[in-house]
Amino acid sequence: MPRPKTRPDSEILEAALLHMQRVGAERLTFSALAVTTGLSPSTLVQRFGSKDAMARAALSHAWDRLDDDTARLAASVERTPSGSVDLLVRLSGSYGDITIYADGLMLLREDIRDPVLRQRGVRWGQALVDAVSTCFAQTPGAPASIGRMMITQWQGALLWWSFQPDEPVPVYVEKELSSFVEALALPV
Repeated sequence: MPRPKTRPDSEILEAALLHMQRVGAERLTFSALAVTTGLSPSTLVQRFGSKDAMARAALSHAWDRLDDDTARLAASVERTPSGSVDLLVRLSGSYGDITIYADGLMLLREDIRDPVLRQRGVRWGQALVDAVSTCFAQTPGAPASIGRMMITQWQGALLWWSFQPDEPVPVYVEKELSSFVEALALPV
């Protein structure tokens, strides 16, 4: 009979994510994670099988969380152009400061390298396009591609903010996306 888990996988995966953000996925080891979690390396091997499987599980856990956050936020905003801005601003709030944003790019690098995780990104991107597009469904003159255009503008705004993070990222994103919607001559 297997022993009961003393710590849930979600806690271990969060610790693995933090470790990868700080030092990179290549330095994620069972020994390093054992120090953080208080579990033995052999226990971690039993749970995850390999270092690569552990890293993928941690990154998949992050995608699960992002999928849930996106669905929850998309359900809570108004179905208006300003609701689309609100959705993307609220998603931006998770980035915190420039250090958190930059560290998150280390995780994104791993997602891009892994074909399974790249597909998670594709699915999330489509869900976000659909959510944003829904906000423009009743807006006369909104281009059919508005959802993709908005999330592309959002990602660009995040990147430009990172070079000059003089104000909180949600404030910067709200200004940039509102300006974008106004430039399309659509009501905000």
